[in-house]
Amino acid sequence: MTTEFRSDYAGDAGFDGLTPSQTVGPYLSIGLPWPDGPSVVEEGTPGAIRIAGTVYDGTGAVVPDALIETWQADPDGGFAHPDDPRGRPTGFRGFGRCPTDDAGDWAILTLKPGIVPDREGRPQAPHLDVSVLARGLLHRVVTRIYFADEAEANAADPVLATVPPARRSTLLATPERDGYRFDIRLQGDDETVFFAL
Repeated sequence: MTTEFRSDYAGDAGFDGLTPSQTVGPYLSIGLPWPDGPSVVEEGTPGAIRIAGTVYDGTGAVVPDALIETWQADPDGGFAHPDDPRGRPTGFRGFGRCPTDDAGDWAILTLKPGIVPDREGRPQAPHLDVSVLARGLLHRVVTRIYFADEAEANAADPVLATVPPARRSTLLATPERDGYRFDIRLQGDDETVFFAL
């Protein structure tokens, strides 16, 4: 991306025109991951599922140094946050953080979230909020993970309803043997839908 830059100062200094492309990076994640970051719950927790996927760039290449962050409600719709008047769920952190590996893969061990109300009190389908940080991004991108086997709840979700039907599949985690798969495509065909905050 280039930006036109003109000013009296620039003219006085003898240059005028375009600034060079600017980006943040290469993305540097030192200090961000921690050993149990991918574990929203402990291994062996009843009902635990693994949500796993791969991060791809716009050319279809895997992204080996991205960072995935998740935030979610527990199965009863409660949040591990002091502002939740229902109290903090025990043994459930609600927040996960996982770097991608050399194959671009990531995974979070968690519990399937319950239905939570939005600000107007409308029920939202079970979902995880997701931030993706990666090289070449000026800011994190934000999306949601819904579950393909929650068709009825998904049909009533007020956020999912704002996404064109042909693009909704990019927000659905598909069931696998021990959990769900959710690939993230930063650009290109089947680009994951990202939301402006």
